[in-house]
Amino acid sequence: MSKITVVGSVALDSIETPFGKVESVLGGSATHFSTAASFFTPVNLVGVVGTDFPKEHISFLRSRKIDTKGLEITEGLTFSWRGHYDYDLNTAHSLETNLNVFQDFNPKLPENYADAEIIFLANIDPQLQLQVLEQATEPKLVVMDTMNFWIEHKKEHLIRTLQEVDIALMNDSEARELCKTHSLLDAARMVMGWGPTTVIIKKGEHGVLMFTETTHFAAPAFPLEEIKDPTGAGDSFAGGFLGFLAKNGDFSEQNQRKAVVYGSVMASFSVEGFGLNRFRELTQKEIDSRYCHFEEITGF
Repeated sequence: MSKITVVGSVALDSIETPFGKVESVLGGSATHFSTAASFFTPVNLVGVVGTDFPKEHISFLRSRKIDTKGLEITEGLTFSWRGHYDYDLNTAHSLETNLNVFQDFNPKLPENYADAEIIFLANIDPQLQLQVLEQATEPKLVVMDTMNFWIEHKKEHLIRTLQEVDIALMNDSEARELCKTHSLLDAARMVMGWGPTTVIIKKGEHGVLMFTETTHFAAPAFPLEEIKDPTGAGDSFAGGFLGFLAKNGDFSEQNQRKAVVYGSVMASFSVEGFGLNRFRELTQKEIDSRYCHFEEITGF
């Protein structure tokens, strides 16, 4: 079993969808990733929160075998986001973003984090992502996510970071914007030209595409009767994907295909509740059952 270190945001989210509303629930890219991955392997979390961050959230993370020694508590307020979704749950409408202590985030890896076999760089400033890699010793697998803000404002730094990673994750609109093309195949080839050997493009309710130099793989999103909140689904996908790879230590292309399905499984559970609520009651039996169901609906 390989160890994972993740660096990203830990936040308090206020979310409204057509199916309900919550205030100041536990959120953030590193949090959703860590919780999903923790069903497969222990995780080291690096992030920053303010002194207002509820202690019960830290207790929850630790209950999930997430090491929080890398979670810095700084005087001030925790990063917070307020947003809403209409019936098109693929589009988040941001109402309020307060970076607070996250604005001055300077990630530092504790000594026992730096030797992790897998490093996941959640969608933070690409310059900070590079700073994290400089602290890592000899990771066997480096994976990064990004977002349109960094594509628009720090594209050169983003491309520089891509040169250092093995797998790049982004959604379809980000891939098209980064590479200035409508073709996701062309976009994937361009990204691989910068360094990664695998590119995974998330398409929300339309599933996931995985590209390598010689193969393409597609997995659908799991068909759900009830969706409450899509916030963090992409990070939950990444957590399931890397958690599975870490569990068996096999990073081959064939095993990455299975990992994509496990990522889709974890994302499907994530959206069934607000914030991390669905994960609080999720069982291994449910995960295995849904994976088997995935095999049934994709077989022909």
